[in-house]
Amino acid sequence: MSVESKKPREACCSKLKLFLASLALVYFAKAFGGSYMKSSITQIERRFDIPSSLTGVIDGSFEIGNLLVIAFVSYFGAKFHRPRLIGVGCLIMALGCFLTAMPHFFQGPYKYETSVSHNKDVNSTEGILPCMPNHSTADTHEADLTSTDCEKAAGSSLWILVFLGNMLRGIGETPIMPLGVSYLDDFARKENTPIYLAFIHTAGMIGPMVGFMLGSYLAKLYVDIGSVDLDSLSINYKDSRWVGAWWLGFIITGMVALLSSIPFWFLPKSLAKQGQEESQGKGTELDTMAEQENFLPEENQENKDKEKPATFQELAKDFIPSLKRLFSNSIYSMIILTYLVAVNGFIGLITFKPKYMEQIYGQSASKSILLIGTLNLPAVALGIITGGYVLKRFKLGIIGAARVSITASLGSFCLFAVQIFLRCENAEVAGLTVSYQGLPQVSYNEQTWLSQCNEGCSCSMKHWDPVCAPNGLTYASPCLAGCQTSTGTGKEMVFHNCSCIAEKMIPGMNMSVVLGQCPRKSDCDSMFKVYMALSVLGAFISACGGTPGYIVLLRSIQEDLKSLALGMQMLIVRTLGGIPPPIYFGALIDRTCLKWGTKHCGGRGACRIYDSDAFRLAFLGLISGLYLVANMLWGCLYINIVRQQKKADKSNQAKENAPEENGVGNGQASITMAKTKEDTSRESTI
Repeated sequence: MSVESKKPREACCSKLKLFLASLALVYFAKAFGGSYMKSSITQIERRFDIPSSLTGVIDGSFEIGNLLVIAFVSYFGAKFHRPRLIGVGCLIMALGCFLTAMPHFFQGPYKYETSVSHNKDVNSTEGILPCMPNHSTADTHEADLTSTDCEKAAGSSLWILVFLGNMLRGIGETPIMPLGVSYLDDFARKENTPIYLAFIHTAGMIGPMVGFMLGSYLAKLYVDIGSVDLDSLSINYKDSRWVGAWWLGFIITGMVALLSSIPFWFLPKSLAKQGQEESQGKGTELDTMAEQENFLPEENQENKDKEKPATFQELAKDFIPSLKRLFSNSIYSMIILTYLVAVNGFIGLITFKPKYMEQIYGQSASKSILLIGTLNLPAVALGIITGGYVLKRFKLGIIGAARVSITASLGSFCLFAVQIFLRCENAEVAGLTVSYQGLPQVSYNEQTWLSQCNEGCSCSMKHWDPVCAPNGLTYASPCLAGCQTSTGTGKEMVFHNCSCIAEKMIPGMNMSVVLGQCPRKSDCDSMFKVYMALSVLGAFISACGGTPGYIVLLRSIQEDLKSLALGMQMLIVRTLGGIPPPIYFGALIDRTCLKWGTKHCGGRGACRIYDSDAFRLAFLGLISGLYLVANMLWGCLYINIVRQQKKADKSNQAKENAPEENGVGNGQASITMAKTKEDTSRESTI
């Protein structure tokens, strides 16, 4: 008989584990695509010659896609076949990834901003003469471009396809979290839910690791690889004008999303509750259910056992009353507000962190992306596992989970605030951040580009074609360095007899410059290591509070409103916490730009170099302010939870004392009270 009773439990567990593995795979796929998009933001900005504020709009289109369908998917989707709806979402995600890559196949070859590269005689042995009185080769070349060439070179408005593809990917991802988590929580043991959530989120964290590593690798491959002669290029992947093969990654992420949809077509609409046959092992589960019921309005308890009508008309009629029931829950509303503020800071941070590392610490885009994928994200994954383990090991309830979350939030905020005081000096660019004599530059305008050493060269002030001199100064172009001749081709080009170097000469120094911006000072590398250590530790501590915070959310809502609650959380947080931050963070970062690039047909392109101090203070200062507000809201939320717990304890004591007054035996009542107090103490402390 024990063997017979064991068989259905194994079948139930096998189906649940199949769904768990499938959900982990699709979490990987969606995180893979999302992280790759984040890692490609800089490449997209350079390829389409657009400012950071516009790339923020493109990045926010994902949340716009969520906004279009999340309320309907999370509410109506819960009443139908949830696994198949997730499978449909994966197919739409794949289509969005493929659409994002399409502009590459309609654009002409990438023409970066330079005065020496796009020349028919680039492989000739004749040297280029940068300093040519009364003549500018760059301006002449620009004038020769026809309107058709301009449209093809600039790619017109093909970035709109990237916008639409990312929005379509957001629509496809919509069913995964609310339907997947509610399906898992409905059919798993309550005490197993934290570890299952930790598992799928950890599996999902592998996606960003792979996504950022793929982004790092493709950032080193030239965008037109296979169709241009790489030896003719005068830039490398460390240059601010370089564009990697961003489009190739979206084809790969689309294939992964397509494959992840397959298992969901073979999963059932519902499962038997995990472990429901073992009624004798119900203690922990009943304790958890009782704890959750303490936070739910009593008048709504009768609704969770009702069988909801299956017709679309009846479901639509019940939608508004369900929303009212949901937002009458003060704890749920406070959680949403807290998440909203914290997500604003997080989205701004993760979107522009590679650009921050590149501009403040002089790292290449490829290395910045790689470090995020190999250091920060594993720390986040380990933190999620640790948070889930703490909940499982100490069997923490809502109060205990809230304590873990607020402690982690405060700890990570303190570590993040320290990063504001870590700084590197601005890159030394003659006429921009320093004078031609190497003195600090107070202000910048077109006149500061000119000096006695280059005033007879008729240099263009528009282009950014940096060269590095032995004196450690970067000059915006060989012409502005006063160079007279050149040797070599492509990346090996060297410019000689540069008159501006003489203004800051060191004995024994030659008067030649090489292509590329000069590296930062050596002390910047040690400062960067401290920054990365604080960043990784802060990421781990912050992630430790992720799963406990999620448990607080799940345990504060009614069973029949779970999918709707998760969906509304995604709707509100992603609408107000996902769409605006990339836009206003991008606009704020644009204000710190020192030198804008110039498009081939005129007009402002992408930013080439930023004021590092202004960038650091604006970027980290805004994020720190948002995190500070989030921690204050966490404190208010914790007080609210404790207050509601005390009300629940008094209500339980009143119910237990009632039989005692009616003549029921005191022994049983006193035992129950002792157990309740013990459980409350055990579940509320770490």
